[in-house]
Amino acid sequence: MNLDRKRIVQKHNPKIRGVEWLSPLSIGNSELGFSVDFTGLQSFPGLYDTPLGTQSNWGWHSTGGKQRFTVADMEYQEFDHYGHKVPYPMKPEKHAEAYHWHRQNPHRIQLGQLGFEFLDDQDQPIAAKDIHNINQELDLWSGIITSSYVIHDHRVEVKTICASHTDTIGVQITSTLLSEGKVKVKLAFPSPDVVDNNWSKATKLTWDNPDRHQTEELLHSKDRVVLQRVMDDEDYFVHWQKNGGDCERVEPHLFQVTPPRSQETYSFAVTFHSKETAEMLSFDEIAEQSAGYWADFWESGAFVSFEGSSDQRAMELERRVILSQYLTAIHSSGSIPPQETGLMYNSWFGKAHLEMHWWHAAHFPLWGRAERLDRSLSWYQHILPIAKDIASQQGYLGARWPKMVGVDGKQSPSPVAPGLIWQQPHPIMLAELLYRADRDPAILEKYKEIVFQTATFMADFAVWDSEQACYVLGPPLIPAQECHRMEDSINPPYEVEYWKYGLETALAWANRLGVTVEEKWLEVANHLQKPRELDGIYLAHQDCEDTFTEKNHDHPSMVAAYGILPGTMINKEWMRNTLMKVKEEWQWETAWGWDFPMCAMTAARLGESELAVDFLLLDAIKNTHLTNGHNYQRKGLTAYLPGNGGLLIAIAMMVAGWDGAGNKDYPGFPDNGQWKVEAEGFLPYI
Repeated sequence: MNLDRKRIVQKHNPKIRGVEWLSPLSIGNSELGFSVDFTGLQSFPGLYDTPLGTQSNWGWHSTGGKQRFTVADMEYQEFDHYGHKVPYPMKPEKHAEAYHWHRQNPHRIQLGQLGFEFLDDQDQPIAAKDIHNINQELDLWSGIITSSYVIHDHRVEVKTICASHTDTIGVQITSTLLSEGKVKVKLAFPSPDVVDNNWSKATKLTWDNPDRHQTEELLHSKDRVVLQRVMDDEDYFVHWQKNGGDCERVEPHLFQVTPPRSQETYSFAVTFHSKETAEMLSFDEIAEQSAGYWADFWESGAFVSFEGSSDQRAMELERRVILSQYLTAIHSSGSIPPQETGLMYNSWFGKAHLEMHWWHAAHFPLWGRAERLDRSLSWYQHILPIAKDIASQQGYLGARWPKMVGVDGKQSPSPVAPGLIWQQPHPIMLAELLYRADRDPAILEKYKEIVFQTATFMADFAVWDSEQACYVLGPPLIPAQECHRMEDSINPPYEVEYWKYGLETALAWANRLGVTVEEKWLEVANHLQKPRELDGIYLAHQDCEDTFTEKNHDHPSMVAAYGILPGTMINKEWMRNTLMKVKEEWQWETAWGWDFPMCAMTAARLGESELAVDFLLLDAIKNTHLTNGHNYQRKGLTAYLPGNGGLLIAIAMMVAGWDGAGNKDYPGFPDNGQWKVEAEGFLPYI
């Protein structure tokens, strides 16, 4: 098969014809993300509900310094685990300031806001309403955003690019406005502090308290300016290759470059860096680098097209698949697990949620891009001592992975996060997916300690119930469906099935490596309590008989036990009943973006292929994919990368099948004559 990848990809280039206030386009390289308005830069951020961000995986800050509060200041509440008192940092009772500081810090910072200012004949700034004939396009094949518009009969064209191997933004503007001196380029630096305990109110840039940070000019030559940004005990550097433009400091944290008037095309580059020295690239070099990077991305790995399908939804599904690949490459394939909003703007104070790491990145090995998962999975080796400390503090063996973390890997206090357990088996499955990609023994060696320490905690966390003669999970725990109480939740289906899968996979790793098998892993895996059903319907957890009356909201995670997972303890017909009831009775406005591909995976494994497609394209607000491809959730959460990554892993499963699916081509798609699927390069799912 020889698919015309370039034509198919470019067919879905996002095109903007006005101010799409929810859909700024973004460029990036997995370590830096930069989003733009219709001008090609960040000139009119106030028009956008989605913050226009410049973020990196290395740019973090702690208000008042890293040691303002320490782990010793964390406040804990004890929960009973079958006679064993376990401390969890769930709520502030005496030390609210320390609680909120740990929750907010460290947080990602916005590295700078880069924008144009256009002037009228009286040298006054042009308003957005005076800019017409907007035509903007992101070329997915080269990573170049081209923006054109008209200002007072002057045509403006801007090309915006991100370098592939340095955190550099390259910009080229062409217009007669340059020769008239009517164009300025401005770089402003917001306050790094978080100003609200509610993360959803702390997503946008703040410009108050200029004394809380410093911007120092280290170098100023004809072609280059180097700035140092200092915030408490953190700093970073900005290298502005201004190519003859005149640079001046307008305000303490605002710099302005006036391009030379001798030309009608002007280019410059801005590099954000953690060090004072940085490689400087010309616009042409950045463009060449970006074009090669993105062409290689699209030409390698797996690919799928639905061209020729008569189902009217096929091209929308193809658009979502193409754009989700681009967005997860930028925002979800870096050196640390990403936050929900990637490198767009801060959600939950810029921290990663490790239970979401699977949704961001599990698809990469199945799409032939295993190295993009390997980057962030390696980070678990760095935080393994912290995970072991958490387990030890709670009286368990092994390593217990935190849920909400900054770059330092320390757990954040939260009314929910510390009680979740479904992030625990993730490193085992992610490592297994990496291994299955090419069966490389080096992967076994690299991740064996992560896998084994994870399994050791899992086996120790399970408790033997002598009356039922089985092992049980919880209480205390909070399932993936977070509306349940710590004290009440026991044996949620997804977590129980995931415990079995994780322990059995760890046993397989031990056998592959020729090391002694841990008998406790085998004992727990073989004697876990099966998930409970009521009238042929699986419950959210063992004692939740109101699953479909009062608790039919948030994530319908019980279906993940047979879909995301092989479901070795699951009755297929009961799961079919459960999935059908979920489809009809769930409060979908309360669901999240990854719930739709999760249900699609369950439908596919059940052989309900038409239902699988229906779930992928269910008409629900949380299943919206905007012009820029981002999965919209609600106001304030306009980008949600787990929805994009979830779509891609569901597509991989539906295209290539799964263990035990048989030899049918594209087993997750309907064989009804309405779907034409052409695909290459996929690996089957577990």
